[in-house]
Amino acid sequence: MGFFARLDVEAYDRQYSDRELIAGMWRYFRPHLRRILLIVILLGLIAGSSASVPILVSRGVDLIRKSPNATTVTLLTAGVFLAGVLVWAGNWWRRRLTVRVLGDVVLSLRSDAFRAAANHDLSFYDTFSTGRIVSRITSDTKDFGDVVTLVTDVASQIFQALILAAVLLTIDVRLTIYVFLFLPVLFLAASSLRRLMRRYTRLGMRAMATVNANIKESIGGIAVAKNYRQEHAIYREFDDANKESYRVNVRRGFVLALVFPLLNALGGVGTAMLVYLGGINVVEGIVTAGAWYLFLSSLDRFFFPILNLAAFSAQVQAGLSSAERIFALIEAEPAVIQIAHNPPPPLSGDIRFEHVCFRYSEQEQVLEDFNLHIRPGETVALVGHTGAGKSSIARLIARFYEFQEGRLLIDGHDIRTFDLHLYRRQLGIVSQSPFLFSGTVADNIRYARPETSTEEILELAHQIGEGEWLEALPQGLETEVGERGGRLSMGQRQLVALMRVLVQNPAIFILDEATASIDPFTEWQIQTALHMVLARTTSILIAHRLSTVKAADRIIVLDHGRIIEEGSHSQLLAQGGHYATLYNTYFRHQSLAYVEEMGALAGKR
Repeated sequence: MGFFARLDVEAYDRQYSDRELIAGMWRYFRPHLRRILLIVILLGLIAGSSASVPILVSRGVDLIRKSPNATTVTLLTAGVFLAGVLVWAGNWWRRRLTVRVLGDVVLSLRSDAFRAAANHDLSFYDTFSTGRIVSRITSDTKDFGDVVTLVTDVASQIFQALILAAVLLTIDVRLTIYVFLFLPVLFLAASSLRRLMRRYTRLGMRAMATVNANIKESIGGIAVAKNYRQEHAIYREFDDANKESYRVNVRRGFVLALVFPLLNALGGVGTAMLVYLGGINVVEGIVTAGAWYLFLSSLDRFFFPILNLAAFSAQVQAGLSSAERIFALIEAEPAVIQIAHNPPPPLSGDIRFEHVCFRYSEQEQVLEDFNLHIRPGETVALVGHTGAGKSSIARLIARFYEFQEGRLLIDGHDIRTFDLHLYRRQLGIVSQSPFLFSGTVADNIRYARPETSTEEILELAHQIGEGEWLEALPQGLETEVGERGGRLSMGQRQLVALMRVLVQNPAIFILDEATASIDPFTEWQIQTALHMVLARTTSILIAHRLSTVKAADRIIVLDHGRIIEEGSHSQLLAQGGHYATLYNTYFRHQSLAYVEEMGALAGKR
């Protein structure tokens, strides 16, 4: 079991009882009750038609022995042919309905799983691998759909077995009782393996999720791997995960390989006993040869669905394990909890932290008894060393994380009372590495306001460096940005992200400024766009450039989650404290001469 150690259960996973799983699945099947009832009727028709074949042949054999004639053979042939046609037609219709119902159920299930994943707060993605989440939404929903199709096939065979059981009772009660007494042996053997199969199936799915997560991370970071010549290293990591999945699934295969041979052997023993007992009854004249044939053929058809039910229990367990993983994702409790869902009024941007305590984990305290007031329309720059709490403050304002104590007020309202969807419509956020979706530049600018016209975008774009940044793009607004914006430079991505905020016109703006080096003219364009945003909003800037820091109305200097200094750039420099040290360490190289060079360059253009 040593190599199972890496197949950790996610913290939000839980083990459901069969009753809970059935209740959960029924919620998705209930809207399709009419189709399901029709499927059940068709299953009965198929089972009855299939069961009639051995009955017809048995009766025909006895009739032909008594009075052999062509009419009896013709009628027997016609009856068997009609039964076959009914089985074919019933199966065709039943499968069409099953595919439709199952398609709708998997669609709903996958939609709910994706909606749950999209609605989880960022702390959820800090903790859990996105590759494993993707595996639940895609692979597990597919496995669940496959197993339901299998179950309907087995259900048809079980219906057939029940009909034949009633027929067997009419032939010979004693032999039928022998059959019934043998069934508990089969069920006992199958149930003894059920838990073991569920356990190894669950492990197999976790192993596959680990492989998916490894592939996603490796492909996502392929540029970094190539830059550091680590292609062999990421292959080794994938190979380790892949081999681990192989070992888990081989173990699972060994367990599953026990099922059908064991049940088949038990079925063979039972059949042999009944052949002997039935043959004795024929010899003694208790039953006819036709009845004995019916008994034996019915016995085979009777045992077959029972064996299938046990043999395919591996797939059934896979379906139940898939359902467990999907429901666990859907029902995972959010970390960010709203006490109300009131639509926020148009915000002015008054932000107040009152005695806020925040930590990512018990060992990672970030803010303690933190107080800060940001006035409407004010631009505040947050500066400090890595880990000082700058990004945490921005994330709390965006309500991406849950604080543990204190209050955070927006325009005098507790942030926990807002409808988050409507609240975030009034937020504009630009991250340190702006994320662009595949599509055109225009698509990405319109992301927050799809109704924005091309004319509005062009009007804003030409206010930034007279639109030269747009002219530098091959097809202007219709330029494809590529995956994650990879076809654009970092400066162009920042400009598109700032344009996205400009068209959104939010009340509160949060900028986690990028540190990448860009050419002076592009930086001047970015600063122009940034000043346009700052003029309209209450702004929180996590600043890395001197020009951005100097643009702030107030600079907040943080150290280990505490405000140690605040004031304007000149005031803080004059104090000669922590900010002055930061300035000399990080900002001095961004000298006034450098800033003036950008202005001169812009003037020449």
